[in-house]
Amino acid sequence: MRKHNFNAGPSILPREVIEETAKAILDFNGSGLSILEISHRSKDFQAVVDEAEALFKELLRIPEGYSVLFLGGGASLEFCMVPYNFLEKKAAYLNTGVWAKKAMKEAKGFGEVVEVASSADANYTFIPKGYAIPADADYFHITTNNTIYGTELKEDPDSPAPMVADMSSDIFSRPVDVSKYICIYGGAQKNLAPAGLTFVIVKNDALGKVSRYIPTMLNYQTHVDNGSMFNTPPVLPIYSAMLTLRWIKSLGGVKEMERRAVEKADMLYAEIDRNKMFAGTAAKEDRSRMNICFVMATEYKKLEADFMKLAIEKGMVGIKGHRSVGGFRASTYNAITKESVQALIDCMQEFEKLH
Repeated sequence: MRKHNFNAGPSILPREVIEETAKAILDFNGSGLSILEISHRSKDFQAVVDEAEALFKELLRIPEGYSVLFLGGGASLEFCMVPYNFLEKKAAYLNTGVWAKKAMKEAKGFGEVVEVASSADANYTFIPKGYAIPADADYFHITTNNTIYGTELKEDPDSPAPMVADMSSDIFSRPVDVSKYICIYGGAQKNLAPAGLTFVIVKNDALGKVSRYIPTMLNYQTHVDNGSMFNTPPVLPIYSAMLTLRWIKSLGGVKEMERRAVEKADMLYAEIDRNKMFAGTAAKEDRSRMNICFVMATEYKKLEADFMKLAIEKGMVGIKGHRSVGGFRASTYNAITKESVQALIDCMQEFEKLH
């Protein structure tokens, strides 16, 4: 039976990326060696890093003066690396969920942290608006997509302070005005590559401004100077990321990814709104295109396990909501097909007929 992979991360990758990666695991570039055992300093692998970086810059239209880094440690390490490298006195954070809160917690060890707004009181079901960003902040940090709660910032805000963004789960799903940011980072295991890779886009002239000593491995400048090769990078995920970027380019780039994201999200939200058995959890204007969260309507709450059982029987994978919010979550990342979204809708409609 065909599986429909709605996992929130590690998550679905394009089939051709998985197949090409599998080939490279057996024999990389006709070298007689596996991608798992080649030297990261070999000419063949340097070409992979160079192409991945070039595709990042091309697809996101990254201006001159920025570096793209391929690191380890996940977005969770970036929560500490960002303030280490940029926070001299004060930083501003928008609190839109668990990951934003974790990023704020790390920053508090480096200087003053201003929470400009929070939707915690409403269990993060909306993105706050109308807040003031202190112009004297070293940076203003946002989490563009909140995987647990299904909310998303779909445009790059205007800020009087330089901006930093965690784009782990919506990178390459829409065009981004990179020039508004000094740093964009994310774990790649949601919309780009297998787990183990962290991407960082950093503005070169924003570095070297803090007075503190930064440990070598936590200093972005180290990785800029060494082209992500200061230590052994995550070789296999970088290769898969390069293949995913090729795939995005072949389909028409981030504009086309955005068109598909809107189409898939609109389909599923329309069914959630129509079907009396289900209810969306995020404020309509802030609904994520990447993580669609919903619950059983109050009067059908007792049927939650029954729906989950039917969904699993129909090949749905990973639609259980995050343990902190419950219900259901369908992650509709770039690689999920319209057909898989339709299969979930069909499943919801079948359940409605049964009850």
